[in-house]
Amino acid sequence: MDYIKVQGHTNLVRDSQTNSIINTNMSEYEGYLARKKAKNQEVSKIENLEHDVDGIKNDLNEIKSLLRSLINGNETWWDYSR
Repeated sequence: MDYIKVQGHTNLVRDSQTNSIINTNMSEYEGYLARKKAKNQEVSKIENLEHDVDGIKNDLNEIKSLLRSLINGNETWWDYSR
């Protein structure tokens, strides 16, 4: 592959076969990878929190349903042991 320096940019070269621009600065690349990893971890953490909140909502709805049954005097799960 032949690389052509990009005018005005010391860390950029153009691949003559694909015409793509390549950054040759490894520290910038490593910084990009670190930012990408941090972003992916943040997204994963948010998804886990959303899952936990959904579980808590379901648990609260179940508790509310049981309390309504108790208040209304309906048979509930504890009456099955009789």
